[in-house]
Amino acid sequence: MEKLTIFFMLYLIAIGGAMDTPKDPQSVQNWFATILPNSVEKVTKLHFFFHDIATGKNATAFNVAQINSSLQPPYFGLVRVADDALRVASTPESKIIGRAQGIYATASLEETAFLMTFNLVFTDGEYNGSTLSLHGYNPSAHKFREMAIVGGSGVFRLARGIATARTVWFNLTTLYFVMEYHVVVLHY
Repeated sequence: MEKLTIFFMLYLIAIGGAMDTPKDPQSVQNWFATILPNSVEKVTKLHFFFHDIATGKNATAFNVAQINSSLQPPYFGLVRVADDALRVASTPESKIIGRAQGIYATASLEETAFLMTFNLVFTDGEYNGSTLSLHGYNPSAHKFREMAIVGGSGVFRLARGIATARTVWFNLTTLYFVMEYHVVVLHY
């Protein structure tokens, strides 16, 4: 029955049916409760380490664009595509539970701050096959950074939430960075 309800809801949205999607958070919650009456919103907390390596034979992040101008601040306009390991610990040999696949770019003239757009693809455990979509502003010099979870799939269907990150360690010679992430997600 739930699959039929979801199909009907998507059909109405696709053809511009009579049902308008509400704008304010409480109305949205009520709207979903009406559309998905048997669904219960869940809260999931995740903790993992994001390993980003931009040089060497084990690189997981690659430059795809960079401004070549002495007029720009250092690193402004650098764009990288990454397929970084999500691990259970900060050590390189710790268990991989997923991949962070996406793009990050330095997008601030005033500080080294990244625009992050990533799919967190879980490949192990109870979240295997599920994804979260992370998007946001990541000023690397700040002790703690906060980014939005703007969607998800699988277990994390209709996800929204927050991800906080902090740098655990880095090596500027090898461009190996390890960031600790705490994620809180609301989903159905």
